[in-house]
Amino acid sequence: MLKNIPKILSPALLKVLCEMGHGDEIVIADANFPAERCGQRVIRADGHGGTEMLDAILSVIPLDTYAQENMMLMRVVPGDDIRPAIWEEYRKTAAAHDPNVREGQIERFAFYERAKNAYAIVATGEGAIYANIILKKGVIA
Repeated sequence: MLKNIPKILSPALLKVLCEMGHGDEIVIADANFPAERCGQRVIRADGHGGTEMLDAILSVIPLDTYAQENMMLMRVVPGDDIRPAIWEEYRKTAAAHDPNVREGQIERFAFYERAKNAYAIVATGEGAIYANIILKKGVIA
């Protein structure tokens, strides 16, 4: 057992977060994301939501202060008349952990391609649509 580590962070996920270096990216994927097709390393977290996973991950890693964008959301496909409510939750959660959040948005298929190069994908059970997010890890000083 470890102290002050959120229980949602499994040993496998903690290992991945420790292995990641400055500039490496991790995807927090919703339940509809093709994680197994896109991911080099996939950590299953099916019983958990995206916001709680973001909160836990950002409690142990910083975001990259050198990147133009260090938190990327999957852009809504043109024609989808949706304003993803979960984005506001993500923004509040990220801001509570890191004052250096710089948000970007990536088109859906470009997001899939970028996810293929991510260090890992955390496949959550999040049911909200457009709840996929990429984080770029920063330096721990």
